[in-house]
Amino acid sequence: MSRIGNRVLSIPENVTVTVNDTNVVVKGPKGELSTNVDKHIQVSVEGNELRVTRTSDLYKAFHGTANANIRNMIIGVTDGFEKKLEAVGVGYRFQLKGNTLVVNDGKSHQDEVNIPEGITVEVPTNTELLVKGIDNQKVGKFAAEVRELRKPEPYKGKGIRYAGEHIIRKEGKKAA
Repeated sequence: MSRIGNRVLSIPENVTVTVNDTNVVVKGPKGELSTNVDKHIQVSVEGNELRVTRTSDLYKAFHGTANANIRNMIIGVTDGFEKKLEAVGVGYRFQLKGNTLVVNDGKSHQDEVNIPEGITVEVPTNTELLVKGIDNQKVGKFAAEVRELRKPEPYKGKGIRYAGEHIIRKEGKKAA
């Protein structure tokens, strides 16, 4: 049984957390994030500790989720989140054009992806992509959308993958 909801979160010195009924706002050096929690979940701030409690056992799932979301908000406004993607294949590359990411991924045309607000994208080399932001959900969603353009295939391993991702390879056809 998971006990993530019972975890006590410590609030760093440079972060302020304010709670208004079901709205939780976290402000820090990198920005401000807010979320709404279920009405059966109570969030209390005592000094530099934050506790999340529930009114009934019927809301166990909301309890753990609320605790994890608030923890991600605290980490986001202090350190931020980043995902690294790499393009593997001949001619696969990333380019930035203003607020648009241009992806060459082996298709007959280039894919253009608009970068959402609150996300910064860097291209250290033309086959590497760094997605950064303070909102873990936005960073993960944008990285997943870019990866979805050309998922890694299991025979040669070509495609767009997360850095360090292991692709299970299959053996190809054998000559008779």
